[in-house]
Amino acid sequence: MFLQQTFAALGRALPAVIAPAIITDLRIDAAWIGIYFGLTALASLVAQLGCGSFIVRHGALRMSQMSLVMLAAGTALAALGTPLALVLSAIICGGGGAVSTPASSHLLSRVSLPRYLPLVFSIKQTAVPAGLLLAGLLGPQLTEWTGWRVTMLVSAAACGIFVLMLQPLREIFDIDRVPTRAFRVSDFKATLTVVLATPGLRALSFACLAFNGLQAAVTAYFVVYLTTIGYTPVAAGFVFSVAVAVAVPGRILWGWLGSSYVSPRLMMAGLALGMAGSVVLLALCSAGWPTLLVGLIACVLSATALSWHGILLAETARAAPEDMRGGVTGGVLSIGQVGALALPLMYSGLLDLTGSYGIGFIVCGVPALLVGVHLLRQSASA
Repeated sequence: MFLQQTFAALGRALPAVIAPAIITDLRIDAAWIGIYFGLTALASLVAQLGCGSFIVRHGALRMSQMSLVMLAAGTALAALGTPLALVLSAIICGGGGAVSTPASSHLLSRVSLPRYLPLVFSIKQTAVPAGLLLAGLLGPQLTEWTGWRVTMLVSAAACGIFVLMLQPLREIFDIDRVPTRAFRVSDFKATLTVVLATPGLRALSFACLAFNGLQAAVTAYFVVYLTTIGYTPVAAGFVFSVAVAVAVPGRILWGWLGSSYVSPRLMMAGLALGMAGSVVLLALCSAGWPTLLVGLIACVLSATALSWHGILLAETARAAPEDMRGGVTGGVLSIGQVGALALPLMYSGLLDLTGSYGIGFIVCGVPALLVGVHLLRQSASA
């Protein structure tokens, strides 16, 4: 599950990491990055909201394979470089990548002890920064050597190869599938009803919306932003990779603390306030700032805005009905995708109106600040 999530994160983040090359080659405005990732988030919302029945019917491992197949197809399609191909790529990659987390949550919640779910989920979710790390390290360098189109095709091939490597494990991990389970359009409504009618799940959904939206905006614009204040694309990709690397031990640390010493809600409150503060500092960066200071701010942002997933997903699995863990996880994440859809588009609009990257980062940090204050008050009154 760690490896499938790594490939999924790599495939979804790669367009943002090599965006400077794509923008230069296709002669498009940087604001279109937000539109691409907005389409990705919209497709993810629909896929996560409706994936529960498919996971139950076909099994979590099979759906993990389907996720990677769609990412391979979407990433390869983007290499064509036409407007239609990029739109279809965003939709296919968004829908495919979105299924990987609900599928892995379904599988791991079935085979893990409840007490250690925050730690188990955090270890699994370190795959996301691992994928971002690979994208940041290899993407710009490979693009410089071969071009951005070849880089996209290499990513697609990697996803396809791992699909085949997963196949022998299906007989072991998909023994709980229910072949008679059918998908119904009403599944969308049923999943949303369970999520929004349960107070604990509702609060987690809005936290996911704020966190996921900020993460999407930062991932989409971080590298491009650094190139506007004097960094080369390769140097910006390196800073991005170093910062993202911090999220790997960060997620494990938060998961361990959330499993043993600190309540998960209080942990999420601290992360929310940390990401809101650090994104404001990122917005204030300029060409005169030392690289070490910029990198430190980026590391703090990574340790918060890119490190909340394990705690939130474990709380979601714990609060969900046993036979709906995959579906409910998808429901919570689908609401999170509203943030991933809205905040990059809002950022894109602000960038177009003001020409400032910093204003967009500050505005995208406001929802996280509000969630942090709310969770802090909730923990204090508990």
